[in-house]
Amino acid sequence: MSAPTNPSFDIAHLGHVEMLTDRFDESLDFFTRVFGLKLSGQDADSAYLRAWDDYEHCSLKLTRADTTGVGHIAYRAASPEALERRVKAIEASGYKTHGWIDGDESHGRAFRFEDPFGHVFEIYYDTVWYQPQQDAERAALKNTASAFTGAAPRRLDHLNLLSGDVTEFRRFMETCLGSRVTEMIQLDNGRIGGCWFTVNNKTYDLACTEEHGRGHGRLHHVTFATDQREDILRAADIFLQNGVHIETGPHKHAIQGTFFLYVWEPAGNRVELANAGARLILAPDWQPVVWTEADRRKGQAWGLKTIETFHTHGTPPVQKMEA
Repeated sequence: MSAPTNPSFDIAHLGHVEMLTDRFDESLDFFTRVFGLKLSGQDADSAYLRAWDDYEHCSLKLTRADTTGVGHIAYRAASPEALERRVKAIEASGYKTHGWIDGDESHGRAFRFEDPFGHVFEIYYDTVWYQPQQDAERAALKNTASAFTGAAPRRLDHLNLLSGDVTEFRRFMETCLGSRVTEMIQLDNGRIGGCWFTVNNKTYDLACTEEHGRGHGRLHHVTFATDQREDILRAADIFLQNGVHIETGPHKHAIQGTFFLYVWEPAGNRVELANAGARLILAPDWQPVVWTEADRRKGQAWGLKTIETFHTHGTPPVQKMEA
């Protein structure tokens, strides 16, 4: 009999992602006016943004920097006790730790650590719940969060990180966060080409795919979820109207079955809108769906071939070596 693949559940969910931008004002305009996130607060360096049904003060922390990419990835623990248990497991894991930080305006103290590929993670429990900033955001229906503007995604869904060794990244996620793999790519040469992870019953909250650009600590994309496919079709028109670079889609992924649209925000970070439908991972002994190279050569779900930039573009860009 198979053993449970979800031994922990110490981690509740993906909380927020810090995205770095070297074009702060343009990026902020994109995420608020065009993409449709709400500004919960702002300090000297960062804007705190959320989708209309995110319950926390912040699901995207947009930070002014001299580069692009991801600053850190944050998960919320299931309880104060679960936070302490996870910290002990991380400290015993041998992975690099940064220790405790005080937090920011969106959450309390957090413990930071790092994967072998330069991505910084944090886990926290104490959080700041969203409060409407103005009367226009006060919900007429109590199970909706705010007025709709722009593309208006519902919530933060997942992110995709790049690494030089997906197998080692898998060990990191399973050891430090208690994640389990729901789907994966098995390459003909024996390597794992990609893994899709969850800490709860969502199909996935983080993906890791192979780094083909010789970069370090890079971001592939951050994804927000929509209610339905029609929202993504409407968003494509909004992006076109506003001169946003549409990289690929709308279309449907073969892996995980999500309907997708990828764009680049003004600084070059890739952002996705996705609709996963109602799929949940309810089996406690879930066995990963395995995709082969032959499967992947068929393209996306309906045969669209994956465009080249999807394999090569990540942030920050890799500096080319001078001859």
